[in-house]
Amino acid sequence: MPFAVTRLQIVARGLTNRCPNCGGRTLFKAGTWFQTNQDCPACGLRIERDEGFFLGSMSLNYGVTLVCFLTPVMLLAYKGVIGLTAAVVIAGVGSIVFPALFYRSSRSWWLMNYYFFVPQHLPANRIATASDGDENL
Repeated sequence: MPFAVTRLQIVARGLTNRCPNCGGRTLFKAGTWFQTNQDCPACGLRIERDEGFFLGSMSLNYGVTLVCFLTPVMLLAYKGVIGLTAAVVIAGVGSIVFPALFYRSSRSWWLMNYYFFVPQHLPANRIATASDGDENL
């Protein structure tokens, strides 16, 4: 049985910070940068899952900051393109600013990764069977 929400749709929605279930721009509370909605206001998908679920998004944010921001700064300093003092200042400021700017994407990408591998957990893709009380199914 084909899923109502395909893996390609899950990836597209994840990359654009949208709800993986309905595609609405509802992951974050309106007017806030860091507050995630508990549930999607449009479709009811549980966004804030079990305690610790989003630890993976923190690791993702850390890894992207290291690979995409700090490593290039370090390489530019090593090659002599920028001075050591400039590299330290850029790395120091960037190691705080970059993760804050990437926060929303890391949360969305973590949800995208989860539902990419278990698309049957999306309410739109649920098969009409008993879930034996597990709210994650």
